[in-house]
Amino acid sequence: MVPDAEAKDQSKAAKGRRRGLARPPTATPALAWAPDEPYSSMAEYEHSIQDMVRQLRNGSEPGDAKCQVNLRLWRSNGRSLSPWAYRINHDATRIPADIPEARCLCTGCINPFTMQEDRTMASIPIYSRLPVRRLLCPGPPEAGHRPSARKKCHKKYQMVMETIAVGCTCIF
Repeated sequence: MVPDAEAKDQSKAAKGRRRGLARPPTATPALAWAPDEPYSSMAEYEHSIQDMVRQLRNGSEPGDAKCQVNLRLWRSNGRSLSPWAYRINHDATRIPADIPEARCLCTGCINPFTMQEDRTMASIPIYSRLPVRRLLCPGPPEAGHRPSARKKCHKKYQMVMETIAVGCTCIF
């Protein structure tokens, strides 16, 4: 008796089921800072950036930030082995005009054993591209140009992606 191809396929499928139970798909953990739902409008996105800028301006982050790790802080930028501080990136021809941008505090990285800066490694910024609206009209006239020669400009914006530093990391 010669087994047919269909019987072989059924036999292989049964063996595959016996090898082990299928693992249920694991859900990715939700990030604490991520919104519950994706932004439904550009206005909500811009409002969340304004909230970050407001927190940065009203925050208690020291102005003379040093290259050191502070394990008592809950924010990752102070606990990192490549710590960073935020500054406000301001551009009047962009909406939002103010965006928080990371600035690395160390040239090197913090050695976790000595808690001192180690310059055999380097702190570098991590960049992300953010959507912004850019004003299409030219800026104010420069000195030496006559304002009367300037054409009337209707404010129009174009959506573009801008590269902003969002944190820092160590490299060898």
